[in-house]
Amino acid sequence: MGKFSRNLHDRQKKIVITGSNASLLSKELGTRLTGRHHTVELFPFPYHEYCTFLNLISSTNTFKTYLETGGFPQYVKNQSTEYLNQLLLDILNRDIAIRYGVRNTETLIALALFMITNIGKLYTINGLKKTFNIGSTNSVADYLSWFEDSYLIFTIQKFSWSIKSRFVSPKKCYAIDTGFVRANSLSHSDDLGRLLENAIFLQLRRKYKTVFYFKEKKECDFVIPQKDRTYLLIQVCYELHVDNKDREINGLIEALHFFDQKEGFIITMDQKDELKIEEYTIKLIPAHEWMQE
Repeated sequence: MGKFSRNLHDRQKKIVITGSNASLLSKELGTRLTGRHHTVELFPFPYHEYCTFLNLISSTNTFKTYLETGGFPQYVKNQSTEYLNQLLLDILNRDIAIRYGVRNTETLIALALFMITNIGKLYTINGLKKTFNIGSTNSVADYLSWFEDSYLIFTIQKFSWSIKSRFVSPKKCYAIDTGFVRANSLSHSDDLGRLLENAIFLQLRRKYKTVFYFKEKKECDFVIPQKDRTYLLIQVCYELHVDNKDREINGLIEALHFFDQKEGFIITMDQKDELKIEEYTIKLIPAHEWMQE
């Protein structure tokens, strides 16, 4: 594919290559078309496209349905869980196992299911190695890299001024689609809070290449460096209530203090408010409104 595309390009032809098969990975085409290609990432429907596709009016209830359904067009149309189950197996078997010569497909599938089930949670390469009894940390790192190359999952690092610290600290993972998570998760109950966090991450990832999480004494879900050297700080909480209010707000305030920012955001399912705490402003925004911005 790369040589063919290069030959066409050299003959002044315009080429559009689309597909989900791993043989079309952009990084491999880049080795053949260095400086001659532009990659456009296509994700499942974001919320506003989902509403347009089904002719729905944005609301909390509509967003909750989107959270449970996800944005794969075929699934949105037919609601067939088997479609999302088969999609996962196709990616693992055809795009990864066959392509990279993975013999132990059972471990490959088990690891993928584990990552999908544990979206938004911290993990380490060494911890996964022990859990799945994989021979080396390099093998685990390869598996995760192949998952990311195939857009099955995304991983984010803990923010640190030290590059080395970013690589050795625990990471978090998110999946390509919330409906995909519900269809393939090993958990018997929906964790709508984590699905919401995954949906917010995907919306951020559509716009920004670099997303971190923050963790010192407390934790803040997302840190996004801006071009003007400021930082967008976002906490995600399905419902802010008496039992979690201090944890969520204090985590965000610690991040605001660390990055010397005055304003942060808490994305909720349906709560809207503005809090003034010392010199900081915290805005609570319903997810369906934030997704439309």
